[in-house]
Amino acid sequence: MSAKRLLIVEDEQPVREMIGFVLSSAGYEIQEATDAREAQSQIAEDLPDLILLDWMLPGVSGIEYARRLKKEELTREIPIIMLTARVEEEDKVLGLESGADDYITKPFSPRELVARIKAVMRRGTPGGDDEMLVANGLKLDIASHRVTAGEVTLEIGPTEYRLLEFFMAHPERVYSRSQLLDRVWGSNVYVEERTVDVHIRRLRKALEPHGCDNLIQTVRGAGYRFSTRT
Repeated sequence: MSAKRLLIVEDEQPVREMIGFVLSSAGYEIQEATDAREAQSQIAEDLPDLILLDWMLPGVSGIEYARRLKKEELTREIPIIMLTARVEEEDKVLGLESGADDYITKPFSPRELVARIKAVMRRGTPGGDDEMLVANGLKLDIASHRVTAGEVTLEIGPTEYRLLEFFMAHPERVYSRSQLLDRVWGSNVYVEERTVDVHIRRLRKALEPHGCDNLIQTVRGAGYRFSTRT
């Protein structure tokens, strides 16, 4: 699988760059945003595996944004670690009650940050995610978020993974771009329909070396379908 993608939402550039450097050095793929609006745009393009969210953001606060993320079907399962200079117990409780999975007070050491991220990401996936989807040698393990073709593990991004999971769970049905945006990205995420085409191309590129790219079929004038039929 590809490196875990982390989204850093922090308006202070020196802090954001420091965190990005530490986490890139630890092997993570990094996305950055300065506020909730920019973060939402990043999420629409590629779902992160974890969000590092500053409490004090311009406009929408980190607390408010965390609540929004946990209400949306698309983002509710993404772990959130709140970053803040607030050290009072009541602040920590408020942060956790907003939906954050962990809470780190500034200043923090790079080792602590990486350790907290690893701990949050080790926590089990929600119950009911033990299903295996299989088609023509392609296997998608929902519990482990692992996609394999034969004995080879595919490198696939989180948005492509969600697309493939949706397709494999709903084979032989044609979905328009707008339907895929609604079902995979979420009804309250506003992105252009061409975004679907971009991620379809990425998904096909990941499947192509294993001869599985033809499972994602274009239906002219209608959209896309997942099919084992030629």
